[in-house]
Amino acid sequence: MTEQEKRMRRCCFTGHRPQKLSRAEIEIKADLESAIKEAISSGFCTFITGMAYGVDIWAGEIVVRLRESNPELHLIAALPFPDFSSRWSSDWKKRYDELLGEVDFVKTICPAYNAGAYQRRNEWMVDHAAHVIAVFNGEKSGTKNTIDYARRCGVQVETIQA
Repeated sequence: MTEQEKRMRRCCFTGHRPQKLSRAEIEIKADLESAIKEAISSGFCTFITGMAYGVDIWAGEIVVRLRESNPELHLIAALPFPDFSSRWSSDWKKRYDELLGEVDFVKTICPAYNAGAYQRRNEWMVDHAAHVIAVFNGEKSGTKNTIDYARRCGVQVETIQA
């Protein structure tokens, strides 16, 4: 299978950190799960998470849970740089570490922190997917930049209200 053929079966996630969300976590996670199941029904079997706390980790956890009954599902972790979770709370670090242990492949985009690392990670995810599931509140942010980039690239974007 060529890289382009693989891309057509990949979906990535983008979304805000919990403090920027206006809806309850349980509601957003339910909408994420519905969107992921719909993507699976449409033929997507590989999902890419940027591993940030909040939406990225929730989406990855959902894919891992769904994979228990569907071994055809795969999860890729796209890290902006090593140890980017080092300043998080212990709870989020624990979830990050657990999820990282469940992924099928880890892609580290930059060797160390730099001002463009997160944007380069987001562009890498879009460049390797045919569909984006975005939890978005409408404000300027990395999530908006990712959505705008995907649209410029002709990648389909599905938006979930944040």
